[in-house]
Amino acid sequence: MEKTSETRAAETRAAAQAADTRRKGPVGRPRGFDADEALERAMRVFWEQGYEGASLTDLTSAMSITRTSMYAAFGNKEELFRKALERYTEGPASYGVRALREPTARQVATAFLHGAVRATTRPDCPAGCLGVQGSLAAGATGGHARDTLAAWRDEHTAHFRDRLQQAVDEGDLPADADPGALARYLMTVANGIAVQAAGGVPREELRRVADLALRAWPPAA
Repeated sequence: MEKTSETRAAETRAAAQAADTRRKGPVGRPRGFDADEALERAMRVFWEQGYEGASLTDLTSAMSITRTSMYAAFGNKEELFRKALERYTEGPASYGVRALREPTARQVATAFLHGAVRATTRPDCPAGCLGVQGSLAAGATGGHARDTLAAWRDEHTAHFRDRLQQAVDEGDLPADADPGALARYLMTVANGIAVQAAGGVPREELRRVADLALRAWPPAA
């Protein structure tokens, strides 16, 4: 059957569309895009510059991707910050989770404070702590990051409070010990260590500070 002019025109349009699609290639991430590596780089930018200090240009340049690719893969800047904080928690800040698994309350406290010293003074990473430095000077536009980090710190304090309550229940800490106050004490000392580290105080000096703080730890029951 002979094709009508309408049929030939439709086939021509379809062929042109197919060729155009082949030329453009698949829509989405550019070839070679490594989301894991990009998130690692974003984490370091936030760690070094804070939430507000890290511009989208800084972030996308470090991640080696376009803004369009960043939005597609990670959402907006707030979402990227949240994901970077999760990565930080699972990576450089994972000493906190490991400390909770120590067999005694004193070992928990020691592992946590010594871990804070090591993590905030690593020569291959920005100084200080992303969870502390990330929004210390945030203005109105950094409110989301400030609230996110406050909740992050409170969550970690709660984990330590629960672990120290367990120590009281098991007789590892005196019955009159206050798990909430002790957990807050640990977090306050660790946060102070992070601020001092960001200011350039060397590791050995901060280690002595941690050891001095541990002298005030209550004895085993």
